[in-house]
Amino acid sequence: MRCSAMPEVLPLRLLLVGASGVFGSRLAERLALEPGIALTLAGRRRVPIEAVRKRIGGGAVRLLDRDRIEARELSGYDLIIDAAGPFQDSRTKLVEAAIEAGIDYLDLADGREWVVGFPDRFDEFARAAGVRLTSGASSIPALSHAVVDRLVAGWQRVDYIRIGIFPGNRAPRGLSVVEAILSYAGKPVRVFHHGQWRDEWGWGGLHRVDAGPAGTRWASVCDTPEQELLVSRYKPTRSAEFFAGMELPLLHLGLWLLSHSVRRGWVRSLRPWARPLLTIAQWLLPFGSDKGAMLVETRGMDSDGRPAESRWRLNADGNRGPYVPVLAALAMVRRWRDGQKSAAGAQICSGMLDLSEFEADFRTLDIAITMESAALNDCWERGRLESTKALRGTRRP
Repeated sequence: MRCSAMPEVLPLRLLLVGASGVFGSRLAERLALEPGIALTLAGRRRVPIEAVRKRIGGGAVRLLDRDRIEARELSGYDLIIDAAGPFQDSRTKLVEAAIEAGIDYLDLADGREWVVGFPDRFDEFARAAGVRLTSGASSIPALSHAVVDRLVAGWQRVDYIRIGIFPGNRAPRGLSVVEAILSYAGKPVRVFHHGQWRDEWGWGGLHRVDAGPAGTRWASVCDTPEQELLVSRYKPTRSAEFFAGMELPLLHLGLWLLSHSVRRGWVRSLRPWARPLLTIAQWLLPFGSDKGAMLVETRGMDSDGRPAESRWRLNADGNRGPYVPVLAALAMVRRWRDGQKSAAGAQICSGMLDLSEFEADFRTLDIAITMESAALNDCWERGRLESTKALRGTRRP
């Protein structure tokens, strides 16, 4: 009696756009270690793409421009990942080409307008084409919301959510990251604070934050999808805030000062200065440390109706911090490879991943995670803990 042959399991054919960037190259490294994936590295310039291919030990290479891509150029792939950025003014050509070609799409976007508006812009077309489009598979909102889900599980009410990201100065930085920050520096940023929406200045709200082993850092307001997505998902009664900070005070406070030129209307935007400012930052690369941190803090009412506070902190040294933004995309790719696809449509990567899906990668990369929670007494309700440490740094007037 002859045994029928087992059906061949085909690898997931994946096209990674922006594979030579700070985050794209790190995602490529992690994907190269995964079984069942046929990886193609894509970008506009051959030399850096070939360098990544050599570093990870193989993979196909494609030269393409995501802003000029045609659907026919995507034939033969199962999934496209856009890690190119910046997404603050991202064009839609690659998404439109993926829809037309009937291929799933995933990005690492952190642009507020892009991510928040993604479902409304593309869901109808994605459903009609039978494809899955996912935006924001990065530190925010994918990882941050997985953390908040864990911190507030079972709570009756959420009052405060505060999130901060603080890279080490020696971490590699790319032009797209600098452009993203400069696109909103000095411009009004809509934030939910003290129970209402109001405008603060991008890279304003200057204050100090205790980032644990990474030290005390300056922090400022950033324009990200978080401000809106945290409010819509968790409905905090008081505040939902996101901050970031550079390790060197010279860089952080220097940008804060430069942002005043936009606030006062002297210049329209700092983004045209991205290249010279990146050059200055590169000159200072030997200073500071390779220690980065991500902090998440929540306060509210627990399952027993008591005031409660929870904190989660990530610390990464040895320049492992830049791997953190790619871990959500890596987790999503594993789902695609293993056949765990969502329904067709366009969605934000918020609440799609569980924190457990990151934990093995944290261990592999030797990234330290700490989490703590406590029930508080009634003085918390009266606001007497506003001066405590961690993310609640004192703002300057």
